[in-house]
Amino acid sequence: MANMNITGILEKMTGKDKDYRYMATSDLLSELNKESFKADQDLESKLTNIVLQQLEDASGDVSGLAVKCLAPLVKKASEDRVVEMTDKLCDKLLNGKEQHRDIASIALKTIIVEVTTASLSEKILVSLAPQLINGVTNGKSAEIKCECLDILGDVLHRFGNVIMKDHAFMLTALLTQLSSTQASVRKKSVSCIASLAPCLSDDLLAKATSEVVQLLKNKRAKSDITRTNIQMIGALSRSVGYRFGPHLAEAVPLLISYCTSASENDEELREYSLQALESFMLRCPRDISPHCDGILNLALEYVSYDPNYTDSMEEDTDDEVQDEEDDDESADEYTDDEDASWKVRRASAKCLSAIIVSRPQMLSKMYQEACPKLIDRFREREENVKMDIFNTFIELLRQTGNVTKGQGCDIDESSPRWLLKQEVPKVVKSINRQLREKSIKTKVGAFAVLKELVVVLPDCLTDHFGSLVPGIEKALNDKSSTSNLKIEALAFTRIVMASHSPSVFHPYIEALSGPILSAIGDRYYKVTAEALRVCGELVRVIRPNFEARSIDFRPYTSPIYKAILGRLANQDQDQEVKECAISCMSLVIATFGDGLQRELPSCLPILVDRMGNEITRLTAVKAFAVIANSPLRIDLSCVLDHVISELTAFLRKANRALRQATLGTLNSLVVTYGGQIGSSSYETIIAELSTLISDIDLHMAALALELCCTIMVDRRSIKNVGLAVRHKVLPQALILIRSALLQGQALQALQKFFASLVQSANTSFETLLDSLISTAKPSQSGGLSKQALSSIAQCVAVLCLAAGDQKCASTVEMLKGILNDDSSTNSAKQHMALLCLGEIGRRKDLSNHVQIENIVIESFQSPFEEIKSAASYALGNIAVGNLSKYLPFILDQIDNQQKKQYLLLHSLKEVIARQSVDHTGQSELQDSNIVKILALLFNHCESEEEGVRNVVAECLGKIALIEPNKLIPALKERSCSPAANTRATVAIAIKYSIVERSGKIDAIMYSEISTFLMLIKDGDRHVRRAAVLALSTAAHNKPNLIEGLLPELLPLLYDQTVVKQELIRTVDLGPFKHVVDDGLELREAAFECVDTLLDSCLDQLNPSSFIVPFLLSGLGDHYDVKMPCHLILSKLADKCPSAVLAVLDSLVEPLEKTIVHRPKGDAVKQEIDRNEDMIRSALRAIAALSRISGSDYSMKFKNLMNKITSTSSLAEKYNSVRSE
Repeated sequence: MANMNITGILEKMTGKDKDYRYMATSDLLSELNKESFKADQDLESKLTNIVLQQLEDASGDVSGLAVKCLAPLVKKASEDRVVEMTDKLCDKLLNGKEQHRDIASIALKTIIVEVTTASLSEKILVSLAPQLINGVTNGKSAEIKCECLDILGDVLHRFGNVIMKDHAFMLTALLTQLSSTQASVRKKSVSCIASLAPCLSDDLLAKATSEVVQLLKNKRAKSDITRTNIQMIGALSRSVGYRFGPHLAEAVPLLISYCTSASENDEELREYSLQALESFMLRCPRDISPHCDGILNLALEYVSYDPNYTDSMEEDTDDEVQDEEDDDESADEYTDDEDASWKVRRASAKCLSAIIVSRPQMLSKMYQEACPKLIDRFREREENVKMDIFNTFIELLRQTGNVTKGQGCDIDESSPRWLLKQEVPKVVKSINRQLREKSIKTKVGAFAVLKELVVVLPDCLTDHFGSLVPGIEKALNDKSSTSNLKIEALAFTRIVMASHSPSVFHPYIEALSGPILSAIGDRYYKVTAEALRVCGELVRVIRPNFEARSIDFRPYTSPIYKAILGRLANQDQDQEVKECAISCMSLVIATFGDGLQRELPSCLPILVDRMGNEITRLTAVKAFAVIANSPLRIDLSCVLDHVISELTAFLRKANRALRQATLGTLNSLVVTYGGQIGSSSYETIIAELSTLISDIDLHMAALALELCCTIMVDRRSIKNVGLAVRHKVLPQALILIRSALLQGQALQALQKFFASLVQSANTSFETLLDSLISTAKPSQSGGLSKQALSSIAQCVAVLCLAAGDQKCASTVEMLKGILNDDSSTNSAKQHMALLCLGEIGRRKDLSNHVQIENIVIESFQSPFEEIKSAASYALGNIAVGNLSKYLPFILDQIDNQQKKQYLLLHSLKEVIARQSVDHTGQSELQDSNIVKILALLFNHCESEEEGVRNVVAECLGKIALIEPNKLIPALKERSCSPAANTRATVAIAIKYSIVERSGKIDAIMYSEISTFLMLIKDGDRHVRRAAVLALSTAAHNKPNLIEGLLPELLPLLYDQTVVKQELIRTVDLGPFKHVVDDGLELREAAFECVDTLLDSCLDQLNPSSFIVPFLLSGLGDHYDVKMPCHLILSKLADKCPSAVLAVLDSLVEPLEKTIVHRPKGDAVKQEIDRNEDMIRSALRAIAALSRISGSDYSMKFKNLMNKITSTSSLAEKYNSVRSE
């Protein structure tokens, strides 16, 4: 039936009436688009013939519809029929009538776009390519050649890699066209060769490049041919990316010489040369290195290239005097329609930007050489170029921010941040001049620069803000200002106010408040929203603290309040404006509430109303927290009950962010207005809280417990509150405490909860203690985790201390009894008792309890390892409570008890670790016999047992924090010890002494750390690994300690990542042999260290020299080494994409081997899981590589991606890791 229908349509399509033909062609298109459509051979033939016939229809509408019919027809017709159609169309293009040429070209392009199968694309390429090449070389006219080049470009772009054998023939034919006399043919040839280039082999690519370079070397060639060849070089580089690297040595000097020797009016030649150099910088980062300085000098020379114009205003005159004149400056500027020098300046600016983006290590040089030039060029007369200058300067600022992130303000006079700080006055002066220009675009760009400047140097405008105020005022008040300009000006003002001291702005509040408040009334919602955000900052600035009055804020209170109320009360506006108005109003009430008593009864109900709206409720909840936290204690009596009931209901909502904000707000309200909240409200809140206390969401559990504590402390007199907590919350808390996941904020909140509960006098201490101790009993499913036992012990200790000395003493005696009871075979009970004694002893002096230290040390004899460990922990913590009594005891025992040495050293480690954190403890430890401790520790440095050495190292490291003057020289002396174990212990001690917080050790360590880190050259692998771990810790915690040493350390570190054959040995196990790689741990540590350095010292690393060969070898190494290597590769792809792109081909093979690796048939589950983890890890790295712009230039990587997407198991994993 369908085919009968088609036959009828085909008859109508040949009718004489063009409307009939149009309707019939439209019907055919509908039929072809149906899923069910199928055609036999005979119908197929008729269809293709008639559609091709319709293409030549006299009516343009009909032929246009016929082109649309080709798309579904290609999918439904057989491959041979499609090839036949393309042949006929190609013949029409080459030999047909002129009027049909355009439609034949469009039809061919449509077919090429729709081809998806490899077999059809191969047939089309075999059939079309020779005909099109023939058309290119022997075409009757330039039009035919251009059409052929266009289509050939499309074909090659889509199927160029299908058949390789014709590439040489095509390339030769296309290269000849670069010398064509017609400019259009040359331009299309450049584009066509660029489409072919990614598919070319390295040899053919070299041939193409050398041919173009040879043509460029011919200095007598016509300038338009030279321009084409330079364009060709740039296009090749853009299309093959890093593969162009080997040809730079020839190409770069040629382009630089053409640029400098071109005639004055040959701006295009200079532009094309600079564009090609920009492409080289971005796409061939490794090979371009030797030429960077030359390109930088060239770009700096031509960024101010303006031969037809001399600026009479070389020096900026005083800003204020010049104001009126400058307004008309842009109107009277020199203009010349034929002057194309701006193209050269624009290309130079983009070239500079490419250097900045791809060469973070050149930043300091850029500040010294390029920064002054860029600031000077802010006065560029061509607006589009000026925008590029601004963008280049913004890139310079961004790169400075990226490279120096987390380093604070540098004192080093060669560092980028310091150099930028010196330029701030010039930047502000130059930008001020731009803010007086008439051009809106210029002013928007100027504010964008200022915004980025403040982001990178937060307090840099302290002395300069006053000079920028007129520019901000003008941008906000001027009638000609666009919304975009207002938004930029407001955003800048907001960022400045947030990052500078309030006193900086006090002289300008009057000038700024008017324009900001009028912007709140702007018709465009984005301007209003930004103005409201600025207003929030303005409120903080006007009244920064509530005690001292640095400025009279009263005149501003009413205008600000009215402006925001107008927006808050209006329901009919954008959500962003509603949210900003709510937030801003809460700040106004919290800051100026003491002067707004009359207004509050009309304003607060609006905020409550916004809590009832699903869209604005989260913002409104946070707003009430701001008001409740105000030291002004705002009167909320008119809305408090309503607010509390709304908030209690929100605790049941699924929205996590809403529950989180609600808990915070309720906490603030209870603290400030607890007495005004009824008992029944509290009971309801507590009932809702109990459902949130679980280890499914520990953060939420912590907030719920904190709120519970606040209620108990505030409302301890209300009996019902205590009962509700005991019946509803306590059972949940006792379940939570058994969780192995419990830690951090949630654990602290739980301790505080038990302390509050025993103090609220509604629950007896004995009941609570029993419930905690019984929680620790092993259940049928097995014993509790180590973390859960530790949590219970900590809660017991806090509970005892909160209950008072008497209860605490009786509990300690009870715990002693458990340990003394010889008949007790319950190891779990003894374990718990030891942990509890340790936790209590750490917080309270237990010297009143006779012989407690001897009772604890008796447990060292236990057959159970966990009891020994708990006893060691307990003894150390009891000593913390009374150092003068127990520390000498521990030291004496270490000397006399050889068998218990390891456990006693652990006790000593507990003492030192706790003391090194607590400043009062440090002085206690100094008073104790620190010399004896050191002598004892140094005696054990050479111990054969690694466990003992590690404990000794940790003790030494922590003592170094307390007594650096004694320890660092002593460690330095032992770093040259003949015993390898001692040297390794010294390096690990240094690792433990480098902590995030600053201390007196820093100054000493700064000058001495190189001695310890240079142990990375040691002959013993254990010492080298210890030095690598110390370097990694320094890079993470104190990168400034190692920055100056990295040039020397990095090659040594990279050397540790290499597989060393001398560390691989074969162990004969009788029936089979086992290969042991002793260097594995060292390589893993080295790669993990590089990973840390990428985060903290990126500007010191040269990624190109690391990726090949070191990272490349790591990607093919053992499982434990591959995992950190995948992580490093992902980071490099994100932070240094150009360096990765340069060697992408070589990275594909090891990644491919990893993702297709299958474990042996007899592999155990653990091996299978490890392999799965490794595949997912490799796929994450591949996903990061795929995000690099230009990764599709690599055929190997393209093929790898095709392999992943076509293998269902890999595709599923890949999509899963991409969405993580």
